[in-house]
Amino acid sequence: MAARGFIEDRVVHHAAVRFGQGVGVDNGHLLKELRIERSQREEHGRGPGRWPWIVGAVVLLLLVLGGAGWWLLSQRAIEVQTATAVSPASNSEAGAVLQATGYITARRQATVSAQITGTLTAVLIEEGDRVSKGQVLARLEDSAYRANLDAAMAGVQSAQAQVAQLQAQLTQEQHDADRLQSLASRGLVSKQQAEQARTAAVSAAAQLNAQRKQALVAQAQAAEAKVNYDYTVVHAPFSGVITTKDAQVGEIISPLSAGGGFTRTGVGTIVDMDSLEVDVDVNEAYIGRVKANMPAEAVLDAYPDWKIPAHVIAVVPAADRGKATVKVRVALEQKDARIVPDMGVRVSFLEKAAVVATQAPRGVLVPARAIAQRDGHSVVFVVAGDKAAQRAVSPATKDYGDMKLLPTAVNVGDSVVVSPPDALHDGVAVRVKETGK
Repeated sequence: MAARGFIEDRVVHHAAVRFGQGVGVDNGHLLKELRIERSQREEHGRGPGRWPWIVGAVVLLLLVLGGAGWWLLSQRAIEVQTATAVSPASNSEAGAVLQATGYITARRQATVSAQITGTLTAVLIEEGDRVSKGQVLARLEDSAYRANLDAAMAGVQSAQAQVAQLQAQLTQEQHDADRLQSLASRGLVSKQQAEQARTAAVSAAAQLNAQRKQALVAQAQAAEAKVNYDYTVVHAPFSGVITTKDAQVGEIISPLSAGGGFTRTGVGTIVDMDSLEVDVDVNEAYIGRVKANMPAEAVLDAYPDWKIPAHVIAVVPAADRGKATVKVRVALEQKDARIVPDMGVRVSFLEKAAVVATQAPRGVLVPARAIAQRDGHSVVFVVAGDKAAQRAVSPATKDYGDMKLLPTAVNVGDSVVVSPPDALHDGVAVRVKETGK
């Protein structure tokens, strides 16, 4: 008993000193401390309980070392591969005979510019603005054009006044000619005077006709000046959305590329959103599967869960020699503000029009390999930040190929770990493996 008490005191004392002060444990030194000298064995005798205490100390030491090792491993990030949970409604590709990728394009868009060269005094648009046909987009410096218009209008008024004067003169000449002709018939004046009066009336009529032509010329010049003056105001050619603003107040704008980089050729770009469609390149080896008016389904890269009904407008009768593809125009049957030009899109050409399901299954689809067993329960690990969160799940029995339906616990868009390793547990740090590595 005395020997056991002695050993117990030494074990407790050394364990408390070594582990309480946070000093690293030296196994050899600790075992040396636990060794009992022969003199001590002779002094305390050979009691039967000494070996269990030695074994207990060694076990305690191994437990401490194992716990420290487990703690260090738990803090090390585990490299994992993830997949995104998707909606069941986005998983169906039934009836698709061909798939192709392309971009949203606008059949009606224009870079709006002025038809004359001038300095911008006002730009009334910003990117994203909706404009209607005829709306004022910008104004140019118009003082010179206003002066030309005023001068032309004055010329019209002067020509019209001269027309009125000559009209009055012609009327007088005609009256004089009629009167002298009457007097000449009665022998009161000579026939020569009557003929001269008639000639003067004819000459006045000719002058009046010429002046009327001059008045028309003046009106045409005024109309031209009015058109040039109207060109100082830039209008929207059609209704749409402003996608780019290309010029600012104070810059010179011209329909021609005059002045190099100091002259703008456009105020902004307007797109008719009702004219948006899809241009896809189909490999020429499969173009025979695509026909005009063929039903299709478009999925934007930005909204992978949104399927847009579509149909083929036409197969463009020209092939790209370099890419060995043929362009196909696809019409979107639903218009939405989320659809913008140059978006990436995937088009599925269908044998028949897609039927919209009355009610999609509730939950999300994840790869079957994302479901693991922990303590006899099905779980998935959702990556949140740099940690793995364990969530208990109950997969549905319906077969979705290599996917499993999870009615609860996981949301659309969550990143789940695929083939989680055995060392992965709730709260463990993870590092997502990059694709292709």
